[in-house]
Amino acid sequence: GLMDAAEKYGFAVCFPQGLRDPKGKSGWNVGYPPQEGMKTDDIDFVVKLTQALRRQNGFGDAFLTGMSNGGEMCYLMAYLKPDFFAAFAPIAGLSMEWSYKKHDAKKPVPLMEVHGTMDKTSKWEGDPFNEGGWGAYLAVPQAVGYWAAQARCTHEETIEMPLVRNKVILHKYKGGEPAWKDGPATEVRLYEVVGGKHTWALNDMDTCQEIWNFFSIYLR
Repeated sequence: GLMDAAEKYGFAVCFPQGLRDPKGKSGWNVGYPPQEGMKTDDIDFVVKLTQALRRQNGFGDAFLTGMSNGGEMCYLMAYLKPDFFAAFAPIAGLSMEWSYKKHDAKKPVPLMEVHGTMDKTSKWEGDPFNEGGWGAYLAVPQAVGYWAAQARCTHEETIEMPLVRNKVILHKYKGGEPAWKDGPATEVRLYEVVGGKHTWALNDMDTCQEIWNFFSIYLR
């Protein structure tokens, strides 16, 4: 879907691949308990990869999106590299409790999250006691609300998206500080997919179009 949007709007897409963890599963090192002892610095890898692509191709602004484990990377990058990516779009992503307690936001960042309320892998209501084995993580509204608070958003607009399958309620947190001097306001969004499961929600809305609509606000 992102490739279709890229061809339509003229942006480039890169799909990097994470290494295998100690149990042999490939992915990004975001501090899950099964990743204990894993030394791979995926933050550094993604930054250096993006820098190389910029040098080789003359690209400008960079944005970050990813689903599930990739969504966790988005949240971690928002903490650690808020100036490197212009906006973030975690899909079915989680804000891990360890990173929430260890890191403070260095600056406001534009961020949108798409998440199903019946997601059994990345639970909407969070998992404070690590019952799922991924480590403790915040409830989705709380995780998104953190970034809305960091952006100093002043109000919420609630929009019901055109019905395709599951109802999608878009929560727009607006009135935030400028993303850069004289730039657009920093906005945070939560797409609540009512009854949605652990997916990109492609059967509920045009998720890739929504991602690009959001990212394009923050093109310099």
